[in-house]
Amino acid sequence: MTGIRLTTLLALSASALTLAACGAAEVASPGEGDFGGGSGGGGTTPPTTPPPGTPAADCPAGFANVGTVAGGTLRACQLPQQITGALTVPLRAGTVYSINGRTAVGTDMGVDPAAPIAGSAQGILTIEAGVRLFASGGSDYLLVNRGSQLFAEGTAASPIIFTSRQNIDGATTIDSQGQWGGIVLAGRAPQANCQLTAPVTCTGTVEGTSAFYGGNTPADNSGRLRYVQIKFSGFEISTGNELQGLTMAGVGSGTTVEFIQVHNSSDDGIEIFGGNVNLRRIVITGADDDGFDTDTGWRGGAQFGIVTQRAPGSTSRSAGFEFSAAPTSVPLASRYVSRPQIANWTLVGRNSPSDAHTVAHFDSGTDATIINSVFTSVAGSLAGCMAINDADTATSGVTFRSVFMSCTLPYRPANAVLSAAAFTAGTNNTANGTSTLTAPAAGTTLTNQVLTFINGANENAVTPVAAATVYPFFQNTTYIGAVQNAADTWWQGWTCGLTAGATC
Repeated sequence: MTGIRLTTLLALSASALTLAACGAAEVASPGEGDFGGGSGGGGTTPPTTPPPGTPAADCPAGFANVGTVAGGTLRACQLPQQITGALTVPLRAGTVYSINGRTAVGTDMGVDPAAPIAGSAQGILTIEAGVRLFASGGSDYLLVNRGSQLFAEGTAASPIIFTSRQNIDGATTIDSQGQWGGIVLAGRAPQANCQLTAPVTCTGTVEGTSAFYGGNTPADNSGRLRYVQIKFSGFEISTGNELQGLTMAGVGSGTTVEFIQVHNSSDDGIEIFGGNVNLRRIVITGADDDGFDTDTGWRGGAQFGIVTQRAPGSTSRSAGFEFSAAPTSVPLASRYVSRPQIANWTLVGRNSPSDAHTVAHFDSGTDATIINSVFTSVAGSLAGCMAINDADTATSGVTFRSVFMSCTLPYRPANAVLSAAAFTAGTNNTANGTSTLTAPAAGTTLTNQVLTFINGANENAVTPVAAATVYPFFQNTTYIGAVQNAADTWWQGWTCGLTAGATC
């Protein structure tokens, strides 16, 4: 996405909150209610393990039994739309879990952890490794409100999977996207639309929702997400107002986000609004808009990331990176600018027929540091490897160190002067390299996407920066890019679509 996309109109927020408060106002998801009868949650006796291909007889306590899916082979157990207190989603044979409507963990507890909003309630949602959850339409999404937490911790062998009902039913293809809303985390860390002097106020609402975010707690903790797939999500609520795969708004550095794949989002893969959250080991495949998008003053770091964008080409300006913050209407000295810290990413741009597209795009209010990374696009693409679209961003300190670029056009022509000046001012950068990236394995299944992201000789010839000296969250490496060589397999096992047989 380009520019600031934040819903701040109080009237719109009030209207959305009113709808959210009325159970009857929730829009039923397509297909929900077709599952047949159900008597609600099951008892406390552990279920008998059903034979393979047979649905569980009932659901755990706290979940509604809404029938079966996947040709009658799985019991569908629906999460409550409002979760307060502690709820665990257990791994059970023959069971899959349903997200229906705006499923909220906790209610908004406000900007100050020491003075929560009167009447607000915390929720803590824990999802066990190997659990699969699905949703059926664009109005179905999981929201974790300020003051609440999500603990979704899979393993490399048993990732947690959030997907669409169509995928559970076996009806998705390599081009499927936009089939449910995605995951939204809202926290109390600073963002560009907060007044951070007393009294602290935050007027921003998360794009696509009525949830408030932001505060003055940089180390706020929204939980832990590890070894998680988010597939076929993203939904346009209205023009310029969309849900992504994973949205994090005002999320603090106390939150753990690592080993995350977002696959075939119809909008961005991951979008971050403000906050101080750090990320590690990220895979974004097939996003229809930007792979990794930041806005409203994110000041955190992200290390080890793969973005392979959807093909064939598009005339849009969608990019692997799209970084922005406060608008140019705000004087530079008064802006709460974004300060993204980026290390060891490999971006593979789409085959664009237009030079309006870029692989990495830096817009207003962004003071980014990019180190040890590779920007490239497929042969024949007119996408520039990089563009700085804002004079203040160019002069306020976008820094490139040990960045290797390999595109037909190193810079988007409309912004070539600003872009070249910033890139060449860095150290050990390559503007016109020849990519030797390779694919992970023969026979990969995502034939509509570019899956070449393992370093070759030219990428490995670049001397990396000692990353931990740039940002303490980073780990030092002996290479640039996300994946050093074929023996570097951090992305295997918990992802889908990157190797033969690991279909999405």
